[in-house]
Amino acid sequence: MSNVMPREAGGSRILLTGAKGFIGSWIVKILLERGLDPWIYDVDEEAKRLESLLTGAQMERLRFVRGDVTSLEDLEKAAVDHGITHIIHLAALQVPYCAADPILGARVNVLGSLNVFEVARRHRSQVRRVVYASSQAVFGPEEFYGGGTVPEGAPLLTNTHYGVFKQANEGNARVYYLTEGIASVGVRPGTVYGVGRDRGITSGPTKAIKAAVAGRPYTIRLTGGVDMQYVRDTAEIFIRAAESQIEGAKVYTPRGRVIEIEEFLEVLFRLLPPAKQWVRVEGKPLPIAYDFDDSALVRDLGPAPRTPLDQGIRETAEIFEGLYREGRLDCSDLET
Repeated sequence: MSNVMPREAGGSRILLTGAKGFIGSWIVKILLERGLDPWIYDVDEEAKRLESLLTGAQMERLRFVRGDVTSLEDLEKAAVDHGITHIIHLAALQVPYCAADPILGARVNVLGSLNVFEVARRHRSQVRRVVYASSQAVFGPEEFYGGGTVPEGAPLLTNTHYGVFKQANEGNARVYYLTEGIASVGVRPGTVYGVGRDRGITSGPTKAIKAAVAGRPYTIRLTGGVDMQYVRDTAEIFIRAAESQIEGAKVYTPRGRVIEIEEFLEVLFRLLPPAKQWVRVEGKPLPIAYDFDDSALVRDLGPAPRTPLDQGIRETAEIFEGLYREGRLDCSDLET
């Protein structure tokens, strides 16, 4: 049995950081579809990804709160002013940006996360749950784990600043629970694909789908194994974690479709034959393990949503096709 409370219980008021990013946009979409209007905390109201996913009526329901995640004062004011009961924290700089400027990466990824937990500590009677995005990047290369499925509790052997920052967040979450009783859930997504994924090396599969729809050449810059997770599934896991009544500082590693990139291409070419003309693959495997045990997630949150790869590719292509017909499909990311 899962430890998830009914959505109508408790009058949840949700604040999202990073809501205009890839996974965040889908969390917003799902919440709006369920009749919940979250608060979107960000430095501005630019919303390109949200505009590609939401209807005009849904866009009008968006509630922006201007603020910087590195500012404790801004974040605390947003939580207090709007009576926030749940914080879903996704704001972060990705791997290349952390490598290029580790100090800025730490400021956003670590200090920003500490601010979220500090707000929860200062307003513990109001903020009932913190959910934050960690990453499978906390783990090291596959060869460090001896092959096969990486078990729960495996050592975190990252070789990137980004991964170290995510490790720090997981450790700080644990300390906040041990010393302050602040319950939290961290979620470690893998290679998440779907509309809105336009940055990072693992955006390659999504960009390949877009290239097939737009008739543009594109090269996926990685080979080897990946854990393909459809973005709607990943967003659902974050929401389910926010709805849970789990105690402790839990961290879960979702599992999608463990597959070789070459197998992904086979499915893509079968579903979208024009892709054969436009898409190719080259490069090295990711320096991160990709086959993980998700039994703790299933035990605590119930069976994880797992959209079949065929369906996820079709749904992604259908959204891209609609945007293409409307002249709104942004293909600038295919140049990277």
